[in-house]
Amino acid sequence: MDLKIYDVVLELVRLVAPLVVVLRAHSAELGDQCERALISIPLNTAEGSYSRGRNKCARYHNALGSAREVLACLETAQAFGWLGPLEVHMSELFRRVIGTLVRLANPKR
Repeated sequence: MDLKIYDVVLELVRLVAPLVVVLRAHSAELGDQCERALISIPLNTAEGSYSRGRNKCARYHNALGSAREVLACLETAQAFGWLGPLEVHMSELFRRVIGTLVRLANPKR
């Protein structure tokens, strides 16, 4: 895939995936929701890279929403005291993925 952010998305998935197990141990619902959103990020990013027009922006917008949802799941787990602070590298990956997806979902006209 030519889209550079896709590899970054997969790296983020690899880092977050073990935390889904931690979330599920405390709340099956939160763990499941986080897992579904985490899976959605690379799938919608990949689909968007091969879509056209409004579908392209819609897929990137879905990926963006899912990335933000995963981050919210982790922040919620932190608020409950189930997780400590995110690693700096993981936070940087979230910023990069979310920032790139914002630009892809909202291209300048």
